[in-house]
Amino acid sequence: MKKTSTRLADGRELIYYDLRDDTVRDAVDRRPLERTVTTSEVRRDPLLGDSVAIASHRQGRTYHPPADECPLCPSQGERLSEIPDSSYDAVVFENRFPSLAGDSGRCEVVCFTSDHNASFADLTEEQARLVLDAWTDRTSELSHLPSVEQVFCFENRGAEIGVTLGHPHGQIYAYPFTTPRTALMLRSLAAHKEATGGENLFDAVLESELAGERVVLEGEHWVAFVPYAAHWPYEVHLYPKRRVPDLLGLDEEARTEFPKVYLELLRRFDRIFGENEPSTPYIAGWHQAPFGQLEEFEGVSRDDFALHLELFTIRRTSGKLKFLAGSESGMNVFINDIRPEAAAQRLREVASS
Repeated sequence: MKKTSTRLADGRELIYYDLRDDTVRDAVDRRPLERTVTTSEVRRDPLLGDSVAIASHRQGRTYHPPADECPLCPSQGERLSEIPDSSYDAVVFENRFPSLAGDSGRCEVVCFTSDHNASFADLTEEQARLVLDAWTDRTSELSHLPSVEQVFCFENRGAEIGVTLGHPHGQIYAYPFTTPRTALMLRSLAAHKEATGGENLFDAVLESELAGERVVLEGEHWVAFVPYAAHWPYEVHLYPKRRVPDLLGLDEEARTEFPKVYLELLRRFDRIFGENEPSTPYIAGWHQAPFGQLEEFEGVSRDDFALHLELFTIRRTSGKLKFLAGSESGMNVFINDIRPEAAAQRLREVASS
């Protein structure tokens, strides 16, 4: 992998990740852009104890442009985009309309491929490995920013999810706090460790799932399963078998096997609802240990956390979506329409060729 960092016309950082070490990236952003001004701030809810990002400047962000005006495609002639060069393998750049910025964190866009009509599932194993390396590199770099406490690499896919740009891409949010979902995991981790005299909860869950009926696919270094208490109709968690706190902790064997396992998983997701609905909308995100202090989670260290990816779709059956209504949105109590065991069976049945 070759990494080349440059700047866009408005000062934002852009980084090329190339498969070939001899690739030269010297294209200049020729757009007449003014410096980006954001109004992002983080406010803490005194009752719930969580945080909300206020980012009113995002109302003007690009919204469903036609394919020939896609800002994530490479620049061609006088058609200028966010990527100055005429081609790329993978690229990461600071979001022009970030939810988090400055002292409130940082947001980046990750373009998986220059092919506008592709998806992550269409990548080769070599391309998927390049994206994994980019995620790892950005996690490392962002973790050193003084305003960053946790790094979340994720992909929203599909109009049903709310995606406004059709080009295959994901995002990275670098939060200035530990997110509520991670905090819940850490509290459960601490409570289990105290109650069992030191047992790791992630290890216990993984051992239980490996012995159960909800495993979807398994490699030498990775396992994907539908969790016992899945929130979503089709939800899969992907774990490395050797517990590590973040992407930086993966060894070479796990990195090498990941593309094959993850691409197979995504391709199965695209087959859940049959040939008439081949592009399943989903959210996929890496859960990594916070880089900040964990004093409030007594007895827990970063090494107790287990890196894992969570993948789920909001489609519950063909032509129907799972809406978060009163119980889910109002009280955060999910009601799942599909038994996790049935979801796992379906995902085993649709093994891609």
